[in-house]
Amino acid sequence: MAEPGGLLAAGASSALGPSRSPGAILWRRFLEHRLALGSLLVLACLSAAALAAPLIEAALGLDATLVDLFAAKLPPSPGHPLGTDELGRDLMLRLLYGGRVSLLVGLTAALGAAVIGTAVGLWAGYFGGAADALLMRLTDGVIALPLLPLLIVLAAIDLTKLGLPEALATSQDVSLYRIVILIVLVGWTTVARLVRGATLSMKTREFVRAARALGAGHGRIILVHILPNVVSPIIVATTLSIGNIILLESVLSFLGLGIQPPIASWGNMLTNAQELIWDAPALAIYPGLLIFATVIAFNFLGDGLQDALDPRAVE
Repeated sequence: MAEPGGLLAAGASSALGPSRSPGAILWRRFLEHRLALGSLLVLACLSAAALAAPLIEAALGLDATLVDLFAAKLPPSPGHPLGTDELGRDLMLRLLYGGRVSLLVGLTAALGAAVIGTAVGLWAGYFGGAADALLMRLTDGVIALPLLPLLIVLAAIDLTKLGLPEALATSQDVSLYRIVILIVLVGWTTVARLVRGATLSMKTREFVRAARALGAGHGRIILVHILPNVVSPIIVATTLSIGNIILLESVLSFLGLGIQPPIASWGNMLTNAQELIWDAPALAIYPGLLIFATVIAFNFLGDGLQDALDPRAVE
């Protein structure tokens, strides 16, 4: 005969249902956000196509940098699936290589800004006092700056006058590095404020007090006990910032102060197409649509991650 305690335990177990890991719960929450899931698929396809640009170039037997003025502004054809640009270069390949640059700028600058913002927020929130006041006033000062005019001025500075070697200042890749550095220097403030707020809450929890009572140092408490518990706002803020950074890079490139030719980006492709909008509208439509789709996808992805990582969500 079964014991009453065993029956009660079995009934409670069946009522509660099978236990699930936190990762499975987060994944189920994310799958419920249809727009975020679709955005993730869109971004995966765009990233895969951009990474496969050299393979596609070899398969088509084309050269994305080859100038052929006799083949300028051709309509779509089997040899050129999206046609050619004003210099006779294959438009699809230019879009794929431009996507590599735009996505690289967005991801690299967002990660760099997240690292700086996390460090500032952890330091200010954990130590408090004068350090908190100084770092937060610095954060407020950066937020108060007019972002786009500031970046326009900084991007227009002649690097040779800053003491950089002329070979480096005039290299093709220097515009890419400069844009990433400038965006990182001004884009860390959102993450810093979020991490500071989360750290202020976490450092008063019982497990942090217990670790301090057991003799754990400040570095161990910050890295082992606080940082893993403030990762959620960092991930969400970083994901949301990628789309804004891509848009900002596109604006600077459109103004001629961002990524400089011959390196292709969606922004400078729009710059080159603005005088040909009536003769060859596809040269402006395609990069504009890719910028729009990428920014919207990253925003929806950030919304989905925010809902999935929300600790207040009821299971």
